[in-house]
Amino acid sequence: MVGADGEIEHASAVIHTLRFGNHYREAVKAKSYLSFTNKRGGPGTSIQIPMMHKDDEGLRSHYITLEMKIEDAPRADEIVVVLGCADGGRLHPRIGNRYIDLEELAAEKAQ
Repeated sequence: MVGADGEIEHASAVIHTLRFGNHYREAVKAKSYLSFTNKRGGPGTSIQIPMMHKDDEGLRSHYITLEMKIEDAPRADEIVVVLGCADGGRLHPRIGNRYIDLEELAAEKAQ
């Protein structure tokens, strides 16, 4: 998230690079891409971090959003970068299986 005097492109220039993402993926031994949000706001603005499985972005049991705020950030000329991770999926997920849904859709189209 960038402060009021910044542009979303400033934050994007920091995080949307392999030099940033690859270091994080290597540290947590992940294969999937990093989900992200781009936002502009002042101190205490809510930050949402969409999360998913580190190796399989289609595994819905791990779709969850972490929400937080930092009371004194970002100031007008600051950029806040937040990384979120979890050691498991949602408790009792009922969201279904993306891969089964894809198979069923393909079967419906074939009929």
